[in-house]
Amino acid sequence: MFARTIPSLRSLAVLAMLLPMSTLPASAQTKATASATASSQNDTTAASIVAVVNGDVITRGDVDARRRLFALSTGLPVTNDVLDRLTVQVTHQLIDERLRLQESQRRHVVVQDADIAQAIKDVETRNNLPPGALAKRLSANGVALRTLIDQFRVQIAWGQVLRQQVAEQGRPSDADIAEQEAQFKAQIGQPEYRVGEIFTPVANPSQDPGARRFIDTVIQQLRAGAPFAVVAAQFSQSQTALQGGDLGWVQANQLDPAVLKVVQAMPVGAISNPIQVAGGYSVVTLHAKREVGHDPATVLSVRQVWLPFTTLLDPQNPTPQQISQLEAAKRIGATVRDCPGMEAANQAAGNARPSDPGPIRLEAMANPQMHQLLDGLGVGRASQPLPAPDGIAVIMVCSRDEKNLGIPTREELVERLLNERVELASRQLMRDLERRAVIDQHA
Repeated sequence: MFARTIPSLRSLAVLAMLLPMSTLPASAQTKATASATASSQNDTTAASIVAVVNGDVITRGDVDARRRLFALSTGLPVTNDVLDRLTVQVTHQLIDERLRLQESQRRHVVVQDADIAQAIKDVETRNNLPPGALAKRLSANGVALRTLIDQFRVQIAWGQVLRQQVAEQGRPSDADIAEQEAQFKAQIGQPEYRVGEIFTPVANPSQDPGARRFIDTVIQQLRAGAPFAVVAAQFSQSQTALQGGDLGWVQANQLDPAVLKVVQAMPVGAISNPIQVAGGYSVVTLHAKREVGHDPATVLSVRQVWLPFTTLLDPQNPTPQQISQLEAAKRIGATVRDCPGMEAANQAAGNARPSDPGPIRLEAMANPQMHQLLDGLGVGRASQPLPAPDGIAVIMVCSRDEKNLGIPTREELVERLLNERVELASRQLMRDLERRAVIDQHA
């Protein structure tokens, strides 16, 4: 919406300039001239060149949109002082993204619109927003949805580039996996950490002051309550960004020594100070801690049917559509007897949300009411309708298994090795691209 609004305002200002002054009252003449001048100045400023990356231009408008997106995502006030503090690091980030996009295009990588839509949906889900709310929120704060779409497009395309790069090495060999298994067995009983990371690269010493100012701003907002996963997804330059910065469960020998030293001393939920690592700085949070090889858990497989509302629910005054959805939820709860039936019912309801949300660890449920519901729900039995502001859910437990999640499967070990290779490939390829690039930054 923002992208469409600007041309219309510009057209009105130009039209006012072209009208004969005699057709406007004196006050209107002054306002029209001032409006046109301000609009022209704003347009000129937004179009001014900040950097040229192998012939591709980054404008001040690009930088401003990304600064505003960051401010909004972290709860910062969108003031000139705050935006100025973000400028240097955001500019470096956009330069890196251009290099990644150019390499993706060179390799003929195509990102499907469905992948972009899913990434946006994931952001809305993490923030408990109904579909479409993200675009409205950004527009209301002067940020075009295109800014977020462009960022996701680069992230997804770069992931495909790295998969191509790593695929050339082939899957980890049996010897690689055996080595991982041996390392794991040697660590049994030792501490293991669930870590989130935001990585900020520093290509040369001249970038260090700007990077530190940016990181200090990030830490300040994280400690004030900004969601770590949201900030990481938008601004971490590690390949874990699309997973909200989640490194998963890692052992001591898998962490940078400087990061390990901090993680070992920090309480769960804390946000670290900047940690200097190879290639830049990391900010980490400790999600959880356990002993290697020991993590008993109750793991549920569930299916849900989601019946969306067309408007937000007012419990004291439900609409006819909301009443109709409630009746449909009651019928599903009374008639569906197995999980394939739940999948079929969700399909009939439009698949507004996936029927299978993935494995659920009962002990990790943060919502006490949902924990109690799932704990008491028998396998193959549908729940009562569960109303929310934007719809009604019906849930069924398909299986309930007691597992030791502290012992990784073979596929999990393969995935861990692949992730390590992908991260290494990303940093090596970025260094190569930066070394070969022609980058002209403007003051």
